[in-house]
Amino acid sequence: MKTCFFIGHRDAPENLLPSIVSEVERHITVYGAEDFVVGGYGKFDSLAAQAVIHIKKSHPAVTLFRLLAYHPSERIVPELPGFDGSFYPEGMERVPRRAAIVRANQYMINRSAYLIAYVCHPSSGARNLLEYAARREKRGLIRITNLAL
Repeated sequence: MKTCFFIGHRDAPENLLPSIVSEVERHITVYGAEDFVVGGYGKFDSLAAQAVIHIKKSHPAVTLFRLLAYHPSERIVPELPGFDGSFYPEGMERVPRRAAIVRANQYMINRSAYLIAYVCHPSSGARNLLEYAARREKRGLIRITNLAL
């Protein structure tokens, strides 16, 4: 499993982009990551997508997919340039709307070998997800890189 997922704050600073690009490059060349998945609900997600799109120029085998927390028939999601597609996790149609983003993110954490994060706020949804991933990391199920450290 060579999938890398991203978790971060909606208000991530723009100057974080070079660090994300560098980390994506490292995940490809050192860890062998091939597939990258990003949500679409904040600045960090946007920066992560930009980083992968940039890296795809020198690593054309890399893929970028957008994780959908809401069913595509409920919320139309336009195809975005640079993405290889989007997907809606199996079983999400039974998840209440208020929990959809968290549940979709947990789905990806459970199916990813790597997580690139930007989590610095002590009390946030991103922090809760990072802690969830950290429990999996202790069991050797995922490798986490938090750019906020």
